Amino acid sequence: MAHYSIWVLEYAAVEKFPFSVMMYGPQHQGTRKLPYAYALLKGGGETILIDTGYDHVAYGEQLATAYGVSNYHGPRAVLAECGVKPEDVTSVFITHAHFDHMGAMHLFPNAKFYVQKSELDKWVWALTLGPEYRFLVGGGDPADIVRAVEAAKEGRMICIDGDQENVLPGIDVHLAADTHTYGSMYVTVRNDGTSGGEDRWIFAGDLIYTYDNLTGLDPAAPQIVPIGLAVGSQHNLIFSSAEMLKSVGGEVRRVIPVHEDRLRTTFPSRLTDRGLQVVEIALANGEQSCVG
Repeated sequence: MAHYSIWVLEYAAVEKFPFSVMMYGPQHQGTRKLPYAYALLKGGGETILIDTGYDHVAYGEQLATAYGVSNYHGPRAVLAECGVKPEDVTSVFITHAHFDHMGAMHLFPNAKFYVQKSELDKWVWALTLGPEYRFLVGGGDPADIVRAVEAAKEGRMICIDGDQENVLPGIDVHLAADTHTYGSMYVTVRNDGTSGGEDRWIFAGDLIYTYDNLTGLDPAAPQIVPIGLAVGSQHNLIFSSAEMLKSVGGEVRRVIPVHEDRLRTTFPSRLTDRGLQVVEIALANGEQSCVG
């Protein structure tokens, strides 16, 4: 089994994001900081991203401005915090097609991209509908779908149809259909454990925004509460979250929501000179820390 060093790298943030969008139901709960981030994995000769962030130009910039995103930095500056260049990235797992998760594909010229077939199929379908259905394509940049097709023409886009184990050594993907988006997926990283077992981490994409989605707000009565933004069903979001929790034996901290500001206090982290968080999830033997 492979062993990956894993970091979550913030590249921008919404300083005041409505909590009612992060968590379905609670109203008048104010705002929280919502980091924009992606995960970096290194190991087994691979340099891997889970999602790409977005490029702060054209419609990507318009969407970011509409959502109140600030302090954007591109992947060259952000990855440099861990000694990586965009050209070094060999593989990218796209959890879903929103602009802040696959909006910078063109900045990784040597990478292969993995995405769910149903995600691309349904986004193309939704884009053919009239303007009265525009909620179904909110948060997406049509140019990203075009870039996905261009990557396919170059042999760098791999569509996965459902769950698949060992897409790369120790990395599995799981379809969460009709949840946050049509073909959202989460990614499981299965590292070698120190005592011969398995050190498992799940990267949830936007199936959860905060650990509170997995625990609820009342410690005395824990529950799964879905996010407040979906084109699919809350039912599907709840059961996808339950599957993730079961996979890690109920250990909430092992389900990583990249939009969770509390990652910086849950794991070793540091603030960069640009005011961005670098969070260290796991290190392989001999790998140098980016947060020391």
